[in-house]
Amino acid sequence: MPSWIACVALVLLTLPLAGCDWHFDDRTTLEKIRDRGVLRVGTLNNQLSYYIGPNGPTGLDYDLAKRFADKLGVKLEMTPTYTLSGLFPALERGDVDIIAAGLTITPQRLDAFRPGPAYYFVSQQVVYKNGHWRPRDVDDFNRDDAVMAVVEGSSHDLTLQSLKQAHPALSWQVVQDADDDELLKQVANGDIDFTIADSVDIALIQRTHPDITVAMELSEDEPVAWFMKKQGDSSVYALMVEFFGDLAQSGELAILEEKYFGHVDQFDYVDTRAFLRAIESKLPKWEPLFKKYANEFDWRLLAALSYQESHWNPRAISPTGVRGMMMLTLPTAKSVGVRNRLDPEQSIKGGALYLQRVLERVPDSVNPHERIWFALASYNIGFGHMMDARRLTEAQGANPNSWSDVKKRLPMLAKRQYYTQTRYGYARGYEALSYVENIRRYYQSILGYEKAHIEALDNEQVEDLGGLQTIVAPAPEQESETVTDTDETSPQSDANQQQQ
Repeated sequence: MPSWIACVALVLLTLPLAGCDWHFDDRTTLEKIRDRGVLRVGTLNNQLSYYIGPNGPTGLDYDLAKRFADKLGVKLEMTPTYTLSGLFPALERGDVDIIAAGLTITPQRLDAFRPGPAYYFVSQQVVYKNGHWRPRDVDDFNRDDAVMAVVEGSSHDLTLQSLKQAHPALSWQVVQDADDDELLKQVANGDIDFTIADSVDIALIQRTHPDITVAMELSEDEPVAWFMKKQGDSSVYALMVEFFGDLAQSGELAILEEKYFGHVDQFDYVDTRAFLRAIESKLPKWEPLFKKYANEFDWRLLAALSYQESHWNPRAISPTGVRGMMMLTLPTAKSVGVRNRLDPEQSIKGGALYLQRVLERVPDSVNPHERIWFALASYNIGFGHMMDARRLTEAQGANPNSWSDVKKRLPMLAKRQYYTQTRYGYARGYEALSYVENIRRYYQSILGYEKAHIEALDNEQVEDLGGLQTIVAPAPEQESETVTDTDETSPQSDANQQQQ
């Protein structure tokens, strides 16, 4: 027998044996994820979707993905990228199971991928630098050699492509190695003239780059969703629909959205610029004290509270007698052992202790991460008035444990038709609302400033500093004050209405 015939015969005989080791994988996508024990989620590393905060991983999409992984009974593996260009290829290759990155549903993405339910809405906005020439319409985008730049393949790039049909002269630059936040910063620095970004992203980044200004809206509200590969298997998709439906019905989705961007619906350019200057010029002096007495609080939150109270002025005095860095009343100062409210260290220590006591009184039924907002409202108008707002919320059929519901009722405490029905009567609840939301915005600005500052340092400097600054300037000479029951007045404004 020729040798080649023998070889063929040998191959034919071994094929059935090899075939015995091969089988078709008929598991569903859900079964594969559960067998793997890990849900792999692609996301963008930015201030809204996912980033490493003071207490570890955080972000709206991170929080949602963690809950979804828990629902599936598996661990969560986040795969962050800094640019959009790597996300969808990773999904196509099967490197990730879903994309959760705050992306809008576009016709092009709808054709190629499967979106989940919308979990919030954004509009596309054109931005420019405050003080520079403002575009009034699409034809102005290229006026006087102005430069419009967007991320390649983004929904904003697709919008410009659509607009070009009616405006043939329209031109723009596309970039691959940057994200929307980077382009927004380039506008703030004057490196490019215009870019397009989503409304929520703009509102967040204005906390650290207030020169970014909205010129116009380019779209109506557009849905934001997660994305999956298009396939016949709907096992994970069905659970995703159920997951978002349950979150919306329970109110937990609204609570998460309130946590991440419920406080940025208003923007004050002058106040934000003044605060950023104060972070550079004043905060380094007081940072060690905030860190020393923050205890379980993030020291940045304590600093934000102090700025709202006194603008970090240890000699601040109000017409009603509250004074010092934390603007304590006489009774409150006595209750926390503060003898001299004009001593910055005593004031910060006492304010932190008082805030802790108020926080401990907030009902356990309140969502854990929102209890601090209720405590801050109490710090401003008193615990009794805060509880009145909760009872009013419940009486109107809303959730008294949700800050987004209660904050809508705080202004009602100043209206006769409502405060006459409360236990503690009239209160300037509208000021308490502004008070809490300002603190939240200041806190966001400190986080953003610190992140940008650390990123600008090399690794050795980061290890040496570990914060904003370690150089502490000598404190100014302190005016002496002993806590008494005597009346104290000053022409400065009153930050706190009352502390109970």
